[in-house]
Amino acid sequence: MARPDEGDARINEEIRVREVRLVAPDGEQIGIKPLPEALNIAQDLDLDLVEVAPEANPPVCRIMDYGKFKYESSQRAKESRKKASSISLKEMKYRPKIGQGDFDTKTSKVEKFLSDGHKVKITIMFRGREVFHPELGREILERVAENVETVGKVDQFPKLDGRNMTMVLSPDKAAKQRRKNTEENPND
Repeated sequence: MARPDEGDARINEEIRVREVRLVAPDGEQIGIKPLPEALNIAQDLDLDLVEVAPEANPPVCRIMDYGKFKYESSQRAKESRKKASSISLKEMKYRPKIGQGDFDTKTSKVEKFLSDGHKVKITIMFRGREVFHPELGREILERVAENVETVGKVDQFPKLDGRNMTMVLSPDKAAKQRRKNTEENPND
């Protein structure tokens, strides 16, 4: 059954047809009823008559609490927007001559981003004559990819773009599943 959007559903007296196919609050088909009778049934139950399929012949109307329906549909829409935006692109910047402590800190942060389900763009920033040694940047990117292979995989391989070398990592669902299985069954 099609659900109305918040803006286009007609309710109660807004419905302008002679007869409707009536559906009870529990989803049971009541049958084809004249509009005034359907409105009386809805009012007796202290609920609203909502047109859910206006294109049908006769239009399908359901007896429900419209305020509650609007609230639940807005909650579902909010939840779906939240899930859609949860996969975002994070960025971590490194330098070609990064110290081991800084490297470990940044790499653990990248690992956390990946385990949270985010894509991560790793950028090596070259300054001055460092750009003449892209192998240093490539080496760092390979070390990062190697360190996070338990939670992520390389989505876009290292490429030099002006004074920056970038690589994109994405969460690896298979690795995440393997890690989850080993946490549940440490004896295996």
